[in-house]
Amino acid sequence: MVKIENTQECFVVLWRKLERTRRLFGGQYKRFCIRNVLKAWFGGEATDDFIWKVCHMAVVDDEPQEGWNELPVPSLYPRRHRELLRAIVAVSLGISCRKVNLKALDAAYSIAFPNSTPININKKKNPLSSSRLRREIFQN
Repeated sequence: MVKIENTQECFVVLWRKLERTRRLFGGQYKRFCIRNVLKAWFGGEATDDFIWKVCHMAVVDDEPQEGWNELPVPSLYPRRHRELLRAIVAVSLGISCRKVNLKALDAAYSIAFPNSTPININKKKNPLSSSRLRREIFQN
């Protein structure tokens, strides 16, 4: 059983536990999917309703995730796992996904995987945005 809180310390533990679970499942030849992760972490509490709620809240690219779909490596593809952890915390605590502390969750990822893909890589501003680029082209 995992003790879930909406704090950075808990999120660091969850990120590391997710990676350990992935390695454990690889050694046991088990599928690394949401359903198996929740059953390993929560045991009997991971009912079908609980798993459905987590999958329904873990939305990536405007689509909820499915329980049996295999998950990629957390350190290489962090966005799907961030949404999964966010949904687990929300369902466990009975709060909305919007009340989960995303800044703490992202900071915890940086602590758990210091040399990995940045979690907000798609959110970086392009120094030459399209409007700025057009102005520079037309001025020359």
